[in-house]
Amino acid sequence: MSLKKIGNNYHLRRRVPKRFAPIEPRELISQSLHTDSAQLAKLKADAAWAELIEGWEARLAGDTEDAERRFEAARELAERRGFRFMPAAKVAELPTTALLDRIEAVPEHKGEPNMVEAAALLGGVSEPPITVTRALELYWGLAKDKTLGKSEDQLRRWQNPRKKAVKNFVDVVGDRPLPEISPDDMLTFRDWWIDRIAEEDMTPNSANKDLIHLGDVLKTVNRMKRLGLVLPLTDLSLKEGEKKKRPPFSEVWIRERLLAPGALDGLNDEARAILLVMVNTGCRPSEIAALTPETIHLKANVPHISIEPVGRQLKSRRARRKIALTGVSLEAMRGFPGGFPRYRDSSASLSGVVNKFLRENGLLQTDSHSLYSLRHAFEDRLLAAKVDERVRRDLMGHRLTREEYGDGATLEYQREVLSPLAF
Repeated sequence: MSLKKIGNNYHLRRRVPKRFAPIEPRELISQSLHTDSAQLAKLKADAAWAELIEGWEARLAGDTEDAERRFEAARELAERRGFRFMPAAKVAELPTTALLDRIEAVPEHKGEPNMVEAAALLGGVSEPPITVTRALELYWGLAKDKTLGKSEDQLRRWQNPRKKAVKNFVDVVGDRPLPEISPDDMLTFRDWWIDRIAEEDMTPNSANKDLIHLGDVLKTVNRMKRLGLVLPLTDLSLKEGEKKKRPPFSEVWIRERLLAPGALDGLNDEARAILLVMVNTGCRPSEIAALTPETIHLKANVPHISIEPVGRQLKSRRARRKIALTGVSLEAMRGFPGGFPRYRDSSASLSGVVNKFLRENGLLQTDSHSLYSLRHAFEDRLLAAKVDERVRRDLMGHRLTREEYGDGATLEYQREVLSPLAF
């Protein structure tokens, strides 16, 4: 760092790093530090040099063909010079003194203004419109509040339908800038889904989910980026028929087919154990797969598992609960006191593995049955045994539709209720 006294003030003199040559025509800079004190000049020199570097970095970032990057660099450069970035039309409306302040702040070299700085301070860089694919990229950061507490597996399953919806829209309509999305574009996308439903024997629910996820992305970006757009996203959903329910396995089918000796031998150990834990607990497959050593209580007076938000987000507040282990579920859990690491972060693959095995081995009662049918079967058994509604909802992790009092059934009472129903 070289300091030289010129007149009454010290100046910082230093060569410009070669990497900034494309945006800084000077090879050597000389900048007044506005002090005649050598000691104070030494203190101010480092800060002055750092400020120069930051300005050059901002200019360099703006020296690009990438419109979005160029705009962000212009905004940052204006802020570094002490001004808020404004479009040229707004700059022109400023009071004369404020406008002159901006003009005078544009550095010159040999009488020529620096055009990158001029564009940043005078609004000569236009903000590029956000396209649908760019909106998705922005969405992940703008919707962080929706992902708090989700595990990697939950985050992936949350992201994938939004990625799919955006990809489908772009494939059908194109990567439109958000301001250019028209009602006709949305109807074109809707018509594409109608044709697909007819050709591929799909349900309207698939189309409606796509429309909901696409709308969520676009509306979030519109709101959070303060774009002020009127997006044509209303009155698009398709009428759905009667909602398909997963049928439960019958008790006879569970006893004589699923639990028949050797019936599940072809499944890997963890997947088989998770299926068996479902039989007498009715837990969701993802809840069992996420169990950790801390949530498995085999040495308690009443062996049980606890569904907790450990490394993941629960489906709802009511999903947090304890369930006593009985019958084959207790025996299966004893084989895995540390949980199921193979599926802890990939519960979606668990369902695929189990359902494929059950289908290929004739263990699905009908084509509409799946692994999840064990949860429905458990609830039906509770209902048939006339178990109190509060206890049923506590065990299933469902919301209670009446006023909730007390802590619910103890583990001892759960065991008393479940033991006669257990396989």
